[in-house]
Amino acid sequence: MVVRSSRGGAAGRWRAPVRPKPPVSLELATVEGAVVEDEATFRRLGFFDLDLSGRSADGVEFAQCRFRGTDLSGAGLEGARFTDCLFESTNLANLRAEKSSLLRVRLSTVRMTGVQWINGSVRDVTVSDCRLDLSSWRFTNFSSVAFEGCNLTRADFQNADLRGARFTDCDLTGAQFSQATLAGTRFANCVLAGIGGVTSMAGAVVAQQDLAALSYTLAGALGIRIEDADGE
Repeated sequence: MVVRSSRGGAAGRWRAPVRPKPPVSLELATVEGAVVEDEATFRRLGFFDLDLSGRSADGVEFAQCRFRGTDLSGAGLEGARFTDCLFESTNLANLRAEKSSLLRVRLSTVRMTGVQWINGSVRDVTVSDCRLDLSSWRFTNFSSVAFEGCNLTRADFQNADLRGARFTDCDLTGAQFSQATLAGTRFANCVLAGIGGVTSMAGAVVAQQDLAALSYTLAGALGIRIEDADGE
């Protein structure tokens, strides 16, 4: 396994996410008007302080929408598409989404505990100051995605393609990376203690200050015993 220090300036696939394209004006959605059903399309709507928890639908599309203070916890979506959307102080806890996509999306101070975003696509997305503990992103492709100041403890990235992702000031304690692709993935000022699948981090770019904790995890994965100066 090769873990590069960020000081080396190694080139990777990551680039800054393209910002969402907000609409000129928004129409406010209502609970009655925001019926989430199969193949529904919502454009240029503001979902503010609505309870949409537990809804289920296939093929839903949200374009140039803004979510603030809305509860989507426990929702079930398949083939959903979010394009040019903003999420602020929204509850997405335990949302289940399969084969769904985020394109030019920003999520800020969003609760995403237990989110299951499986076999999906995340492109040109910024996730800042969000709680994503126990979330699952298995088999999802990440392209130009920035995680900033997020709680990702015990998050599951098994079989994900993270070559286009960057983690800054994130807590990744106990996160799982088994069989993930991380060549060029960047980690800066992150907590990497106890991560799983550390041997999958070939080609990752890690800030120098993060290497100490990672080295202990790697040693444990390889069965290496670390002794002190006295051989104990």
